[in-house]
Amino acid sequence: MPGQDHHQLSEGEHPAVTRFRQYLQIRTVQPEPNYDEAVLFLEKIAKDLGLECQKVEVAPGRIVTILTWQGTDPKLRSLVLNSHTDVVPVFEEHWDHDPFEAFKDSQGNIYARGAQDMKCVGIQYLEAVRRLKAEGKCFPRTIHLTFVPDEEIGGNEGMELFVKRPEFRALRAGFALDEGLASPTETFTVFYSERSPWWLNVTSSGNPGHGSRFIENTAAEKLHKVVDSVLEFREQEKYRLESDPNLTLGSVTSVNLTILEGGVAFNVVPATMSASFDFRIAPDVDLKAFEERIKGWCQEAGEGVTYQFQQKWTEPRITAIDNSNPWWVEFSRVCKEMNLSLKPEIFPAATDSRFIRAAGVPALGFSPMNRTPVLLHDHNEFLNEAVFLRGIEIYVQLLPALASLPALHNEC
Repeated sequence: MPGQDHHQLSEGEHPAVTRFRQYLQIRTVQPEPNYDEAVLFLEKIAKDLGLECQKVEVAPGRIVTILTWQGTDPKLRSLVLNSHTDVVPVFEEHWDHDPFEAFKDSQGNIYARGAQDMKCVGIQYLEAVRRLKAEGKCFPRTIHLTFVPDEEIGGNEGMELFVKRPEFRALRAGFALDEGLASPTETFTVFYSERSPWWLNVTSSGNPGHGSRFIENTAAEKLHKVVDSVLEFREQEKYRLESDPNLTLGSVTSVNLTILEGGVAFNVVPATMSASFDFRIAPDVDLKAFEERIKGWCQEAGEGVTYQFQQKWTEPRITAIDNSNPWWVEFSRVCKEMNLSLKPEIFPAATDSRFIRAAGVPALGFSPMNRTPVLLHDHNEFLNEAVFLRGIEIYVQLLPALASLPALHNEC
């Protein structure tokens, strides 16, 4: 099947599933995504659906594709449906099927990189729009579908740049939907905030010398103290999570030691060593105080211990999930009408929603995949076609409600 024509898949298949599988076959895999083919695919769909299509190059070769369905009242702020086109790398030897074949088994499970994260959602938006347009519907609010690059490597040449551009401001976004996670239970998770990623590198310098001696004040000793402090903090947060059933992973701060570097030979005590940590900081944490804590860990370890950030998100935002937010009221009302059970959570990792919220636009992370194991970034990522098709039905109900939300006080 590899190398086959993208347009010929299973006979008798639902056309939405066929389009989903065609999108999955486009190798937008990091670190060298084929974005050109993805943009062409989206342009073709835009033409097919009669949607306006705008391409914004935010960095060389990094294009945000915006498909627009104009609303009837231009005074009202728009609804933005965001998805990213890139997918994470694969270890093909661990897959039962070619991860870019979009193989469908007899149970209707579609195996492909991006099946859950998040090509499914991009196509579900489009197929819901297709259905609503075919029914002759139109709504007061404009709907923009944004397809962005590079989310999987931090969004620095994707959404982070896009929100600063006039083209983003021109969308006049009132509310956005973006990705969530699969849920193995009947319940759907919906995310209203995210933890802040802090990627920290700690460098320790100390006395070098011959590996046969008890050298005082070595880089390793001092680094060991920092690692101990961080891992002790990790245990405290882990205990807090495990001992309180009301907390989810996103409610606490996690940290992992991810890289250790240093040394040149077995018999040489190195002058410097370094450790890298991946912190994910809960949105209610005082970030200034937290950095003081990190500084304290380094100072306690001794002289010559410094730290620097590879990534440091300092603008956590929380989208209200109560009656103060009319978008949430409408979103949750429609879900209740469909008998969907919602579990609001703080997203444990990072998505492009953080840039959208920091730009002042409320956003919810929602991928309509329940009864599905969480396989984002995992081997044999799959989504069942029945779950995929039900997700389209969910958006067919959600989009009219959100795009018909009456004028808010700041829009009159």
